[in-house]
Amino acid sequence: MSDKPDPLERTPADLKLRTRWLHTAQTLIEALPYMRRYADRSFVIKYGGHAMGDNQAAEAFAHDIVLLKQVGINPVVVHGGGPQIGRMLDRLAIKSSFVDGLRVTDQAAVEVVEMVLAGSINKQIVGAINAAGGNAIGISGKDGPLIHARRLQRTRRDPDSNIEKVLDLGFVGEPTAVDPRVLYLFERSDFIPVVAPIGIGDDGGTYNINADTAAGAIAGAMRASRLLLLTDVAGVLDGDGRLIDKMTAAQARALIADGTIHGGMIPKIETCLDAVEAGVEAAVILDGRTPHALLLEVFTEHGAGTLIAREG
Repeated sequence: MSDKPDPLERTPADLKLRTRWLHTAQTLIEALPYMRRYADRSFVIKYGGHAMGDNQAAEAFAHDIVLLKQVGINPVVVHGGGPQIGRMLDRLAIKSSFVDGLRVTDQAAVEVVEMVLAGSINKQIVGAINAAGGNAIGISGKDGPLIHARRLQRTRRDPDSNIEKVLDLGFVGEPTAVDPRVLYLFERSDFIPVVAPIGIGDDGGTYNINADTAAGAIAGAMRASRLLLLTDVAGVLDGDGRLIDKMTAAQARALIADGTIHGGMIPKIETCLDAVEAGVEAAVILDGRTPHALLLEVFTEHGAGTLIAREG
């Protein structure tokens, strides 16, 4: 009997490696139609402050963004940074407060907001994407200028007098217009824009804009294929706590009306609805803490969050 090993015999390590290759091949086969569908399309991706807190998730996000660019999709990253801003304000002993979830931003605070958003956070994300093999460029809404803004007006009814009062939120802004020409330049290049949500007013002033709102306005102005809001929740849940994977704009409004969608999810849904109404094909809310949530959403049939489209 020969002592030579049978070349057809598979060791457990061989079988494990073969299984992994087959799984990779199946994944590529499933992803290929989506790569073709979204080639040369623009995706606006909001990367939330809380979703940025985990280093491994941040590294996975950077690799996902690079892969999107490599397969022909044009990603535009719009980032938040609320927790990081809060820590810097505390370090500098600058007091701040919140009204209806919005940080009241005075002159001292807006300087810190711009420093953190357009400075440290923006460059961290740019650096992570570059380290993952991409070519990222950091800009703010003041560059171009990309985002024109005005002071956000909010009112609150006094419970004692029943009189509505205008709230002074300082330099908290809302977009009045978005000029995406600077972003179109990146579409025709290898560069990936990373946008800090800061707008410029008609008077040249700086305004702090909610990152969801900024991403939605940019997506609408670009007529993007997708608006993807990466946050710290799985998506929209029904009354039994189960994830809703897809809904129309009309269904979303009905769920707000009956109270199923409530609290902090309402402004996110309203941002998605505004974007879809402006011409975005679909908007998605998904959990940015899940590794490779972007790839699961974009390249698989089941997705990874809640997709909102104008029609079913």
